[in-house]
Amino acid sequence: MASNVEAPERWYLALLGFAEHFRTSSPPKIRLCVHCLQAVFQFKPPQRIEARTHLQLGSVLYHHTKNSELARSHLEKAWFISQQVPQFEDVKFEAASILSELFCQQNLVDSAKPLLRKAIQISQQTPYWHCRLLFQLAQLHTLEKDLVSACDLLGVGAEYARVVGSEYTRALFLLSKGMLLLMERKLGEVHPLLTLCGTIVENWQGNPIQKESLRVFFLVLQVTHYLDAGQVKSVKPCLKQLQQCIQTISTLHDDEILPSNPADLFHWLPKEHMCVLVYLVTVMHSMQAGYLEKAQKYTDKALMQLEKLKMLDCSPILSTFQVILLEHIIMCRLVTGHKATALQEISQVCQLCQQSPRLFTNHAAQLHTLLVSISILNTVCLTTHQELWTYIVTNLASVYIREGNRHQELYSLLERINPDHNFPVRRFLRETLKMSNAEDLNRLTACSLVLLGHIFYVLGNHRESNNMVVPAMQLASKIPDMSVQLWSSALLKDLNKALGNNMDAHEAAQMHQNFSQQLLQDHIAACSLPEHNLISWTDGPPPVQIQAQNGPTTSLASLL
Repeated sequence: MASNVEAPERWYLALLGFAEHFRTSSPPKIRLCVHCLQAVFQFKPPQRIEARTHLQLGSVLYHHTKNSELARSHLEKAWFISQQVPQFEDVKFEAASILSELFCQQNLVDSAKPLLRKAIQISQQTPYWHCRLLFQLAQLHTLEKDLVSACDLLGVGAEYARVVGSEYTRALFLLSKGMLLLMERKLGEVHPLLTLCGTIVENWQGNPIQKESLRVFFLVLQVTHYLDAGQVKSVKPCLKQLQQCIQTISTLHDDEILPSNPADLFHWLPKEHMCVLVYLVTVMHSMQAGYLEKAQKYTDKALMQLEKLKMLDCSPILSTFQVILLEHIIMCRLVTGHKATALQEISQVCQLCQQSPRLFTNHAAQLHTLLVSISILNTVCLTTHQELWTYIVTNLASVYIREGNRHQELYSLLERINPDHNFPVRRFLRETLKMSNAEDLNRLTACSLVLLGHIFYVLGNHRESNNMVVPAMQLASKIPDMSVQLWSSALLKDLNKALGNNMDAHEAAQMHQNFSQQLLQDHIAACSLPEHNLISWTDGPPPVQIQAQNGPTTSLASLL
């Protein structure tokens, strides 16, 4: 009798052991793993084993094969059967979680939402799964751009975490909500929320890595908040704290002791991902402040780290980090007069976007905008982001001005950007100069100075013009900003000629000639690349590009 009672457990454990052996083989033997799990059903197992096996089969098929329909069938059976078995929360809610992921992958979002809502409703006595499912549904709403619903769910999660005594997970919910509020530009709600989060994070005593990861999340939001407002000088103390925090995390060893509260069983990001994120935020700051060499340095470090991580980790967030880093370094190339290198890196972004439709949806407008900076394109990429739309349309207005024969389109565009043309330009430029100088926005300061200098030159005020153009040239050389240097040298040539300073005029003319030659050579190099065909792409998914034989280079010296 004893052997008959133990028999089902022995055969089940044996089949489970074989299945796991085949799954973890190198390379994995998924077909044999699936056969072992399917064999369990031949023994007509009890409901607990039946439901768990359906979950295991569904999970293996979902993660390791393209047979999504069979995976869905097993996961639906696991979800249905597990609801009839008492105290079977792990199987029940894991089945709901994976099944909703599969629905989203199949673009069946309307099937995923009610499933998650029901799972959330019946999981309130299971803190870990209740919090996890709330995060999952909030993420689903975020991907649909329904940030209001996502924020509401995160608020519910924060309150639930407080009730079950998890200040750590409460902070995670609140910080996630703060991130979405920043995306929505609800700045009035962001400040008090970040203040509350800062207090919770500092007061929480627990696992050192978890505490430091909360601080990184908090500081990333603070730095982003400052950068969003163009406050690159004011943000420096926060950025320094963030960099020190990531250094602290890198010295800590992962503590394998599990938290006593099940609701604390979450981690924001692996520390390797956090390291790349801090590099990325530093690059954003350097680019915005006009420290382009520093931006290049941190981009190279981050991309090197990403390449190592992507060999072992296929997390989609790594590709997102890579695209944003490349977008920033492309902007650096365009400012420093390296369009050919920029084109090769735009081609890299296109390749990454071809691998992920979601990545392309989120970055198509930015790609088109970068291409506008390389060549004249008669297109405005559709975007729902108001600031990006304004930036794109302003670039298009610049293109119409360059073409010289698009006056009607230009005036129509200007009406859409700013219907009121009756404003004192010089007053606004002086205010821009004052604000940019106060926050060390070097590129904006240089552009404001040279534009004011040009206006004063046209008005015949040569002394005031000279007072603007000389510091513009010095600042542009420091960045270095090739376009502003070209503009400044042309103005200096004309100014010195008008003032009778022939030697200075000759020197400025020589500088202007040198800058022109560099830009011309770069333009010729860019036009000769196979990636130059990208400028013809105005609609649809990005075209497949032919890479140069040695691949794109990331060195600023590559075209010198």
